[in-house]
Amino acid sequence: MSEHILFLTGKLAEKQLRAILQAMQPEFSYTVHQLGLKVAALMTTDMVARRLHDTFGADKMVLPGRCRGDIQALSQHFNIPVVRGPEELKDLPVYFGKKAKQYDLSAYHVKIFAEITDAPMLSIEQALTRAEYYKRNGADVIDLGCLPSTPFAHMEDMIAALKQHGFLVSIDSLNTEDLLRGGKAGADYLLSLHESTAWIADEVASIPILIPEQHEDLASLQRVIELMQAKQRPFIADPILDPIHFGFTRSLTRYYQLRECNPDIEIMMGVGNITELTHADTAGMNALLLGICSELSINHILATEVSHHACRAIAEADKARRIMHAASQHDTIPKHISPDLLSLHETAPFPYSQTEIQELAAQIKDPSYRIQISEQGVHIFNRDGFYSATEPFALYPKLNVSQDGGHAFYLGVELARAEIAWLLGKRFTQDQALTWGCAARVTTEPDVDLHTFKPVGTTFNT
Repeated sequence: MSEHILFLTGKLAEKQLRAILQAMQPEFSYTVHQLGLKVAALMTTDMVARRLHDTFGADKMVLPGRCRGDIQALSQHFNIPVVRGPEELKDLPVYFGKKAKQYDLSAYHVKIFAEITDAPMLSIEQALTRAEYYKRNGADVIDLGCLPSTPFAHMEDMIAALKQHGFLVSIDSLNTEDLLRGGKAGADYLLSLHESTAWIADEVASIPILIPEQHEDLASLQRVIELMQAKQRPFIADPILDPIHFGFTRSLTRYYQLRECNPDIEIMMGVGNITELTHADTAGMNALLLGICSELSINHILATEVSHHACRAIAEADKARRIMHAASQHDTIPKHISPDLLSLHETAPFPYSQTEIQELAAQIKDPSYRIQISEQGVHIFNRDGFYSATEPFALYPKLNVSQDGGHAFYLGVELARAEIAWLLGKRFTQDQALTWGCAARVTTEPDVDLHTFKPVGTTFNT
């Protein structure tokens, strides 16, 4: 026997809900019950408990997506499972179609080395602050970047402090003295050794990242790989990713060749040479680069957040590695797995047409303004009128709020959000902030300047 589902709704949405369910031709049977209020979004679980006297033999109850309250208590009250549906009715088919396709994004294979590029210039306290920030965004290893001809007297103390706080640490330098000091101080990894400096690996316990002796010289990289294999030493190989127009495509072929010749070795890719040195949004770059890493089983990346436009690169790489791993595990393309890398656009930005919005507007009997968007533009309406525009200033003279500062401010904020969503092709829901995926800073993060990594209003002792 098929499942029977009870859908609760309000007066304004009842007709549309019935039409959507009918068009879905679902495998389950259903009952649509209008609870006696106009707007479904105003429904609460307490209201449902008071007003609903018959569950119509349902095996499960679906509430409007914006219904507030304790659904577990409601489930116990009616002795059937109770869930919230999608926030937009038009998403109901997707909601049911995706229930069996939820992807686990907790797993990943790629380790992120997050480089502090100016470590010698920072105090230990500053380095710890930056390391904590990188860790929150997904970093597995904190890479301390040394600077040419710049003293790093407190290197050992910085490594010790990071290790004491639970971080894995790598030292990033081509200077043999820096690498020896870092290794002896307890660094977990050394970036980078080549054929002429491979002897350093015999002096310390750190895992070396191996690079070619000369740029593009895969033969020298292969020789030092075989040297480490003969000594049964762990290592990671990096044939070096080059910037666009400076050998980028050719460098990709080196990664492919290295993997073909060495099916089982650990490989690193320095993705910062693309994200930092290309003025374009970095989320797409990280998606593509981590897709390449997934195909070639490259399980380590070196990422940076130096340029202002790359200030979320580590968080994006974290999301990308999880998405690509899930796609690989399920043998599918990396589509409809997670919206976290969709920052500027969305897959279904306009759930309602202008005609459908006008039909809803015709049922409104109160003075409160509703705002929605369609492919045609921004629409604002109440009982007194329906107005459309592609530029919010054109709407202001029609809204009669010139003497109501608070209302005017509210509508200004919401119309600005609606305009941005319409211009970019994003989903707009009145009274909710626009979503930007992992490109937006989480508002619960501490107030830290993303480029000095000093807490706002705080002065570090240097």
